[in-house]
Amino acid sequence: MIYFVRLTPLQQRKDFAAKLKAAGNKAYGSKDYNRAIELYGKAILCRKDPVFFSNRAACWNAMSDWEKVIEDTTAAINLDNEYVKALNRRANAYEQTERFSEALLDYTASCIIDSFRNENSAQSVERLLKKVAEAKGREILASKDKKLPSPTFVTNYLQSFRPNPSPAGLEETTELDPNTGKGQLQKGLSALNKRTAEGYAQASEAFNKALELGDLGEHEAYAYNMRGTFRYLLGDNDDALEDLSKAVELQPTLTQSFIKRASMHLESGKGTMRASLTYLDANF
Repeated sequence: MIYFVRLTPLQQRKDFAAKLKAAGNKAYGSKDYNRAIELYGKAILCRKDPVFFSNRAACWNAMSDWEKVIEDTTAAINLDNEYVKALNRRANAYEQTERFSEALLDYTASCIIDSFRNENSAQSVERLLKKVAEAKGREILASKDKKLPSPTFVTNYLQSFRPNPSPAGLEETTELDPNTGKGQLQKGLSALNKRTAEGYAQASEAFNKALELGDLGEHEAYAYNMRGTFRYLLGDNDDALEDLSKAVELQPTLTQSFIKRASMHLESGKGTMRASLTYLDANF
């Protein structure tokens, strides 16, 4: 006599889901990721199992679709919050998308759940701690108000270059509209003579505004030289180099621009040869 066991609808779905998962695993092993994704998706329709989501995430991972990896691993973790493999997989996806804080949290959780037995996860925590710290440091520096050094420092720096009279047409006796580029350039030069914190701040602002207003004519290179000087003093080295290079391009005879740029190259450690060549350009 043959007996037939009638499976419940729930058991039927479980069995069918298991077959779909097995087929998905086979497709994954053959690197047919799209087929595997389809099969795991059908298995999920039959049964919401964290393994199915994690396996599908592995396919997205192989295809470098990091947002899909995050989506599926999150679904798996919501079903099993101690699923170490899904945590590690999501952490990697977060790291690939430069979401370092989230990656650090997942790797840390993985290490705690696994009692720090996985050396790779432990190393990942150390690596992410460094990345998060660096990112935070950059964020703090970017948001920090930049200030000029002490008036004494600024004065000594400016006096280290051969003093030159104000360019013709920018003397204090010349009447210029302060709402023009030349007028602001004149204002900046006048503020330098105060040799105070307030004066240097006013000069820096005036040189910026002079170039914003434009129409500087033959004084454009000089304006770039002065703005570059104060950008350097404020710590904006990249912008300072850009301004000084522009000054050199516009007026190669403005030797101070070459010298300032050369000193910045030396200070930044970009090589004595580069700085020396810059200096030679200025003098020969």
